[in-house]
Amino acid sequence: MSLIATTPKPPYYAVIFTSLRTEGDHGYADMADKLIQLASEQPGFIGIESAREEVGITVSYWRDLESIKQWKANAEHLVAQKLGREQWYSSFKTRIAKVERDYGI
Repeated sequence: MSLIATTPKPPYYAVIFTSLRTEGDHGYADMADKLIQLASEQPGFIGIESAREEVGITVSYWRDLESIKQWKANAEHLVAQKLGREQWYSSFKTRIAKVERDYGI
């Protein structure tokens, strides 16, 4: 997996998940890896970028809002969301944004 996601010509959508972790792993790393694999198989998924340090930031890219809605309702993702609220995160925020322009080298 490339560290910088390859994205199509805009517009497309970004889901930005920012989190503060609780102490200990409690199965977090395994679930995070599993969710990346599951998301990559979800219709509308474009790519993902993630940094998990003091503040965790994961940005996933999606074709449209319906694809994001379907991912949020994925059964295994629902399990991870519940575990996140109960065990893994002391705080988190999810933001959904429409990407109108992107550029880089």
